[in-house]
Amino acid sequence: MAGKAQWTGNVIDATRPNHARVYDYFLGGKDNFAIDRAAAHQIAAVAPDTPLLARANRGFLVRAVRLFAEAGIHQFIDLGTGLPTSPSVHEIARSLDPSARVVYVDNDPVVTNHNRALLAADDEVASVDGDLRCPAEILADHQVQALIDFDEPIGLLCVAVLHLITDVQDPAGIVARFRDCMATGSHIALCQFAADSDPAAIAQFNEIYANAPTIVTFRSREQIYRLFDGFELLPPGLVDVEKWRPTMDSVATRLKIVGGVGRKLSPRSVACRLRTQAGEPEARGLGAAGESGPRHR
Repeated sequence: MAGKAQWTGNVIDATRPNHARVYDYFLGGKDNFAIDRAAAHQIAAVAPDTPLLARANRGFLVRAVRLFAEAGIHQFIDLGTGLPTSPSVHEIARSLDPSARVVYVDNDPVVTNHNRALLAADDEVASVDGDLRCPAEILADHQVQALIDFDEPIGLLCVAVLHLITDVQDPAGIVARFRDCMATGSHIALCQFAADSDPAAIAQFNEIYANAPTIVTFRSREQIYRLFDGFELLPPGLVDVEKWRPTMDSVATRLKIVGGVGRKLSPRSVACRLRTQAGEPEARGLGAAGESGPRHR
């Protein structure tokens, strides 16, 4: 449409706005171009509290990683990483455990190339080019296999990424594939855009992102809750991200990102263990059996 930003996905293009760089700008980062800042201003014109929401979302990630590390978890997989933002996951984790290992996963070359350049000298942190829609390929990646011990608890981060997965692409099934390869005591932090956001804001948001390469799916709280199947949902449960164990007062936003943190109680899947030990990727499309819905403390 005339006058609208044309969005770019998996091609590095400094002439068109990029999702990761626009988000970086909202967080006060410098890894963005004039075209990204113009797009951010266009979004803020119709949803002026978007910068607050971006910071609330990042704060949720920071607090979740701290909880993971305090629980004794020292290995992390961050799905849909985005451009580096300080403090990063490995910086947060290592402030509590200097031995922490982190795998960052993203399918945007802008992100992976930037992260690899920054992390080139760190053997305990990796940036993997991976598509969340293909969990088997991520789990079988040689860098993931080298850094992550799947017999020990893992901290899995799915922060503001699953709304980029359509219902047809089965986000619950994707989470389940990772869950089945996680040991008892593993944790997940998960959040995404919620359908009970202000209807006018949703309409405006969708209008702005009409040319994006991926569809944003706003889900009900019940749908988001179901993404925690097989995990015990920790207090305060499923809430707006700014209300999850806040460290300061927050302001409600028109657009809502809802999330929580869950802990896995059941053992790692035997089938997944055997496949991983054999170095074979899991067959795509196979669902998990015998898992109940999320438990809520």
